Amino acid sequence: MDGMVVADERLARTRVRFLTEEPIESGCVRQPILASWRRSRDLRVQADRIDPRYLGDQNLDIPLIRGAEPVLAKLGEQFDGQPISLILTDPNGVVLTQSTGDNELRRHLERVELVPGFSYGEQSVGTNGIGTALEDGRATQVFGHEHYAEHLENLACAGVPILHPLSGKKIGAVDLTCWYKDAGGLLLALARSTAEQIRQAMLRHSDLHEMMLFQAYLQTCRRWTGIVLAFNEDIVMMNDRARQLLDPSDQSVLLGFAAEALESGGRTTAELALSSGQRVRVFCRRVPGRRDGDVAGGVLSVKLLETGETTAGTVPLLPMYLPGVVGSAPLWLRCGHELETGFSRKEWVVLEGGPGTGKHALAKGMHMRRSPAARLCTVDASGAVDAAWADDLRHELRTHPPATLVVRHAHRLSAAAAEPFVRLLRDLRDEGGPWVVLTLAPGTETVPELAEPLKFFPRTVQVPPLRHHAEDLTELIPLFLSKLGYGGRLTCSAAALHLLMRAEWPGNAGQLYQVLRKVAQRRRSGTIVPGDLPAEFHAVTRRPLNRFEVIERDAIVRGLEDADGNKMRAAQLLGISRATIYRKIHEYGIVAPARTS
Repeated sequence: MDGMVVADERLARTRVRFLTEEPIESGCVRQPILASWRRSRDLRVQADRIDPRYLGDQNLDIPLIRGAEPVLAKLGEQFDGQPISLILTDPNGVVLTQSTGDNELRRHLERVELVPGFSYGEQSVGTNGIGTALEDGRATQVFGHEHYAEHLENLACAGVPILHPLSGKKIGAVDLTCWYKDAGGLLLALARSTAEQIRQAMLRHSDLHEMMLFQAYLQTCRRWTGIVLAFNEDIVMMNDRARQLLDPSDQSVLLGFAAEALESGGRTTAELALSSGQRVRVFCRRVPGRRDGDVAGGVLSVKLLETGETTAGTVPLLPMYLPGVVGSAPLWLRCGHELETGFSRKEWVVLEGGPGTGKHALAKGMHMRRSPAARLCTVDASGAVDAAWADDLRHELRTHPPATLVVRHAHRLSAAAAEPFVRLLRDLRDEGGPWVVLTLAPGTETVPELAEPLKFFPRTVQVPPLRHHAEDLTELIPLFLSKLGYGGRLTCSAAALHLLMRAEWPGNAGQLYQVLRKVAQRRRSGTIVPGDLPAEFHAVTRRPLNRFEVIERDAIVRGLEDADGNKMRAAQLLGISRATIYRKIHEYGIVAPARTS
């Protein structure tokens, strides 16, 4: 016993020396703990106090909770009245559930805020059983002075990551915490057993779609020695080659391509250039669900291409210049290159995308690049109510022949105008007339009036919504400010850009332009800061807000700005409690401004 006390005192001294940046003796602290201390110091975690991030009430209607509840309930019965706490967290270390049968331990865990809604990730409280296990990806025990924060030194904890039974993805952690003086050697073994029981319970309750997708993934892995990914809205699975050969940005490009491919059809083969510059050939197939028309997800088989192995005629995915158009995100570049391929092959093209995505800007930019001296004619099918519209357009094209004809909002073509429009398209094709581009809203290719006109357009190019290439805001914002007449006089700060990049942008680039126009009316020079943005950009809500909630959200946003990001001070200014402002910040998804002091 005396030896344990001496070792404990030695560890305490070593921790102090580490925190004061003095040399420490080799062998005084376990290597995983020392590595975690260093990460905690780099993250500037406070060692002399506990201040975990509060993220509010979490969604408990998730598979992890459903699988863990019976396991933890049974274990809780065994520990009834014992000074041990059972804790379940999400993959970021945010506590989902915490229970203990000992009142003294419960009060202490409340004091150190090891309770639901608070994050115990390493970036929040430093070395601990939860955050370090999730960071290292393996079972971890932390005893006494091994904790980075001194207020945890009287605790012992054993944390084990929980992996999804199908995808292998880290989805949370289970942690057993007790008093350091009561800790035994079986604590970690018990945590391991609990994590495995939760994993097995989740496997038994796995969604049928997940099982069908998993089976398709395994079949593909047996037949294909290269990169394999499988996905649906909830999970992503990938083999070791995918993890080794693809960085996260490349994985994102492939999954983005596959998501669009699944929406448009069953099987797709394509060649892509990844953000790293590597070219790949991708085969994507849809995994059918149990019922007709049901989709369980998709499976991707990917082959890395050697130089010169690409199919003849393919266009490398390199940055391209289109007048009046900016953007370098992979999805946006692919859209531009597909449009240029259509132009090069003299194929008429349909541009399909939501309002404000930039369909007309793309068509106009391609015309200006390839036919800069020729005329561009743009018409709106919204006004095509009868045959007179097609007759007027025919007269216009003969009087002033263009090199490019853009027909906007073709999905609004009336039944009376559809047949005359088809005749016009046939004549333009037979006469070798202009290059023609139609723009459509998503999902409108099945409109009856378009059945015949679309036969003249062999290529449809999907124009991605702004939220799918939000990184292009770094180029779009200067372009739009220049168009508004503030080029060189008004810039966007990194903090404001961060808020804009996390928005959903239902109106896409068109909405961004209008937001910047309103901002520039108030700030005409200098730097746009978060306080210049409308309140809705300080929050990400998961549901529509009523009028009262909008007023409440905006008041909290302004209160935080007035308090320089200090939540306690903002709560005092607003006349509400600390718990209430934390809960409202989480409920409305508000991003508090960074404190300057």
